[in-house]
Amino acid sequence: MRAFRNFAIPTTGFLFPAALLLAGCGDQESAALYPSFEIELSASAAEEIEALGLQVPLQGRAYVIFGVEGEAEPRRQTGLRGVPFWGWEVESWSGGETITLAPTAAEAIGYPLASLHDLPAGEYSAQVFLNVFTTFHRADGHVVNMHLNSGAGQSPWRAPGNAFSEPQQIRIDPAQGGTFRFVIDQVLPPIDPVPEGGTLQQGNPQDQGEFVKFVKIRSQVLSDFWGQDMYIGANILLPSDYLTSPDRHYPVVYLTGHFPGGRTPFGYSDESQEGRGRSAGFSEFWRSPESPKVILVSVRDANPYYDTGHSVNSANVGPYGDAFTQELIPYLETQFRMIPEGWARTLAGGSTGGWEALAIQIFNPDTFGGAWGWCPDPVDFHYYQIVNVYEDENAYWSGTEWVKVERPNARQPDGNVTSTILQENSYERAVGPNGRSGGQWAIWEALFSPVGPDGYAAPIWDRVTGEIDPEVAEYWRENWDLTHYLTENWAQVGRSLAGKLHIATGDMDSYYLNNAVELMEQALTDLSNPDPEATFEYGRKRRHCWIGSSPWRPGEDLSNAEFVQVVSDYLRRRGGTW
Repeated sequence: MRAFRNFAIPTTGFLFPAALLLAGCGDQESAALYPSFEIELSASAAEEIEALGLQVPLQGRAYVIFGVEGEAEPRRQTGLRGVPFWGWEVESWSGGETITLAPTAAEAIGYPLASLHDLPAGEYSAQVFLNVFTTFHRADGHVVNMHLNSGAGQSPWRAPGNAFSEPQQIRIDPAQGGTFRFVIDQVLPPIDPVPEGGTLQQGNPQDQGEFVKFVKIRSQVLSDFWGQDMYIGANILLPSDYLTSPDRHYPVVYLTGHFPGGRTPFGYSDESQEGRGRSAGFSEFWRSPESPKVILVSVRDANPYYDTGHSVNSANVGPYGDAFTQELIPYLETQFRMIPEGWARTLAGGSTGGWEALAIQIFNPDTFGGAWGWCPDPVDFHYYQIVNVYEDENAYWSGTEWVKVERPNARQPDGNVTSTILQENSYERAVGPNGRSGGQWAIWEALFSPVGPDGYAAPIWDRVTGEIDPEVAEYWRENWDLTHYLTENWAQVGRSLAGKLHIATGDMDSYYLNNAVELMEQALTDLSNPDPEATFEYGRKRRHCWIGSSPWRPGEDLSNAEFVQVVSDYLRRRGGTW
């Protein structure tokens, strides 16, 4: 779920006011007193963006960011707890043209301040940034402008092809206005070289040594849905005897979750480095004769909404489930010696990947042989983080008519709250309205919601006020609430899923995800014929993302090397041989 958030710590004294029910940037009568920003898109930057395969003239979103002098560039200081910025929609922008961005109520959305009048007068390091959109003519008849994944997941602040100006020192005095000029003349380069005739999509990492392979394929089903060529990929780690045992075929562990880029499964390296955290010692263990002989695969499926398509079919995100099960897996099974049977395909992931692993297994009960979902995103929408979308009226506030309490979004294991749901939704709205922030709440909405009349996802709640839409919530229940799905369909899927679901989470998960897990456990406890035989494990006062305890080292957390052994033992207990 949350592994790639930018949590830049603010070094100025601005506040997150309760008035941040973002109405834009103030009233029209005083608009003349606001600063305005003249921004030129240099011809060279436009040419470079076009050469990377992105659309010119440009559709997109431009931001003016106010950073702290002496720190990193302002674009690197943005985030949920970062510096102030304002965003505007831009369209049909060609190289050499200058536009004026004025913070009027109809155009600008700011975070964490609603109005430039709230920005204290003073000296700032200011920078302009451009998030480049692509126009998609989707198969459902809708036309939407969104960011095409360009090889770096879906954070606009680091996506190749996006562009920015040099920072400059300016003095802001909202009472006096003023005009400031910037030139966007720098373009974020590809992370990997793009081959002749290739594409930025999903990156272009190169094979590493004997065991690490990277593939990318054009997906027909996704291309049909989005109205242009779309790609998916995979990062593959082969077992140590793959080359010396040419007749042997192997089971596979598909590692689901956030965009892995060029990272190898579980951080494997051909060099004899020790690794860190759960990956400590993994590389040496993997190369040893004692390591389980399985293939590990991480999926690259960033999309116009987020850094993963979740490998399920969604009305807004598209048929990433079909792309995974009907295109990517069959391709991999023809290219590598994978056992093409359901028992030999397993799934594992944490956070977003935890939800993915469980959902893919649940919706494809016979295609996969087991799923390990660690600290999964909400598996029961009675606890969508801490919001009950079925019974609560408002996502941002609880309380009474006279006393309102803002709902928390994230916490420390001791209970201290580090952000609120209103704050993060407001941040995402400023980055990209209509679910185009590349953020967590945006992808959940895109994944779970029906398509809205404008072609973007129907909001589960009003993004400004937090008022929940009960009709959208009911759509979520009937299509995406995993606990509801299991209880309603156990007679049909139970025999295929019994013993396959394995869940672990900290009981002080940073995003309150343990609450939904506990509801799923209770619901499965009440099922029978057959017994679900699902396993649930809770780490005492463990935060996001705890994956379980070691079976062999009492009191210690599970390591990646141990997990691979857990999967191997599980498959053999269930009759697998290879």
